[in-house]
Amino acid sequence: MIYLYILVMALVTYLIRMIPLTVFRQKITNPWICSFLYYVPYACLTAMTVPTVFYATESLPGALAGVAAALILACCRRNLVTVAAGACLTVYIVEQFMTLFGNIF
Repeated sequence: MIYLYILVMALVTYLIRMIPLTVFRQKITNPWICSFLYYVPYACLTAMTVPTVFYATESLPGALAGVAAALILACCRRNLVTVAAGACLTVYIVEQFMTLFGNIF
């Protein structure tokens, strides 16, 4: 049964990549469609990442602190590794603080 699932996933992935290449043979010149397609990867990445952030930590305050730290570092134009490391460190510190003081939040 697992092989059927893998086959279906492979087929769906292949079709998603193949259909646009066969349907759209000319360059897309419509500015609205171009701008829409430009933001699709960012929207998909955000839709996959944001919910995971809140379930990956032990507490909601830790997750919120990590998101806040990531937003602040990103607004300061830090690179991706610095933003991720800063967010992880912030979550770690907040959760250690909460554990140390008996989870009063």
